[in-house]
Amino acid sequence: MKKFVVSVSAIVLAVLVASCSTGVRKVPTGIAQPDKFLFDQGTAALNDKKWLNAREYFRELVDSYPQSQYRADAKLGIGDSYLGDGTTESKILAINEFREFLTFFPTHQRADYAQYKLAMAHFYQMLNAQRDQTETREAIKEFEAFIERYPNSPLMGEVRTRLREAKDRLDTADYEVAVFYYRNRWYPGAVERLKALLARDPEYTNRDGAYYYLGEALIRMQRPAEALPYFERLVKEFERSEYLGDAQKRIAELKSKA
Repeated sequence: MKKFVVSVSAIVLAVLVASCSTGVRKVPTGIAQPDKFLFDQGTAALNDKKWLNAREYFRELVDSYPQSQYRADAKLGIGDSYLGDGTTESKILAINEFREFLTFFPTHQRADYAQYKLAMAHFYQMLNAQRDQTETREAIKEFEAFIERYPNSPLMGEVRTRLREAKDRLDTADYEVAVFYYRNRWYPGAVERLKALLARDPEYTNRDGAYYYLGEALIRMQRPAEALPYFERLVKEFERSEYLGDAQKRIAELKSKA
């Protein structure tokens, strides 16, 4: 935990140094609503994907106008500008901004947006199935928190879609290990891994492969009666699958022997 804090501090320092080189966005003399001016300028820069400019306007508003009605939205704008940068460092800083928003404005009308973007900041850092899945697990945790806290949010459809993608990424990591075990003839390991996957996430998008290899591994362990239901589930749940033809043959074979 301490190591993470140090790394974030280093990132913040680097960003502040970079920001100083462009100069803080000041409000021109005579502006009647300086906080609104900063917010409008920041929003325009954000829409134009001028991430640093947007961040400077929003940061000036947040720091200089603590009572402004635009302060909460500006805080979200800072997080969005970091996400827009797209670097690993900026995504970490975005996470910090969205977490702070949820701490300081937990009942704000855009709290669901902050929770969604917090989850997405982790989602954008997910690695492929063969690599470390820490960020995938963090994304899943934050998406599930969203579903629990904001059941009526208009963002729910997008959240459920992204959650499914994140779960599939995590499941695929386990699935590929199980297939490796199967191909190397360690059938008990394949069975254990695939059963755990299906118990944890029965809606895994590519579960047809899990059914198939689970059934095949059980056959090779001389447990055909246990294998049959997995082939039948594959045929029942999937009209199209690369394993469909082989599963149908296995069902016929197993039933004829029975």
